[in-house]
Amino acid sequence: MTRESELYAPVKTYLESQGYIVKGEVRNCDLVARRGDEAPVIVELKQRFSLELVFQGIDRQRMADNVYLAVGVPAGQARTALWERRRRDIHRLCRLLGLGLLAVHIGNRRLPRVEAHLDPAPYRPRKDRRRGGLLLKEFEHRVGDPNAGGVNRRPVVTAYRQDALRCATRLDADGPMKLAVLRQASGVRKAASILQKDVYGWFQRVDRGIYTLSPKGREALRTYADIVETLR
Repeated sequence: MTRESELYAPVKTYLESQGYIVKGEVRNCDLVARRGDEAPVIVELKQRFSLELVFQGIDRQRMADNVYLAVGVPAGQARTALWERRRRDIHRLCRLLGLGLLAVHIGNRRLPRVEAHLDPAPYRPRKDRRRGGLLLKEFEHRVGDPNAGGVNRRPVVTAYRQDALRCATRLDADGPMKLAVLRQASGVRKAASILQKDVYGWFQRVDRGIYTLSPKGREALRTYADIVETLR
């Protein structure tokens, strides 16, 4: 396992190559660097990315604007490691907090290599209007509050699933039905699309334009019995 002290030398060399004077363990900071009259740079070193490292970085921002987190990345690191699994999320978190990010690649018989991922900078997240619109649309079209926040044992009940349940309920009550008749009976404007795509496997085509409920659809009505009751 990489020791934090092993990260110091490559990061120091990396900064010195850019004209910085570097000193370690200054007022509880792992590394402090300065170039001429520029503002100081603080770097906190950790074997791996962790919440503790983030907390340290936030604390150091009280002393300097330019704070970096340096994370050890061993050669051949497994894809299950946090750095490999959540790299994009780590980048997003550091941007949000205004923290810089350095990866120190170690091992594989090569000299340690420092890779700069982010520089400290004020951050304002760019709004995704499309996702925001979809969020509002789903909220407005969903009936009631069918899902408890957090982890659920059954799939999330979306507005689309509610419409599919409305169609399934009518087919269960009235038997095979033409799409046009089902659309009117269920009140679901997109009934034809829902049955033709059959995302959940709840419906079966018995003839041209005529559908019935599949065994999986009947099971769904039992699984979502409380939702069906609410929709009624």
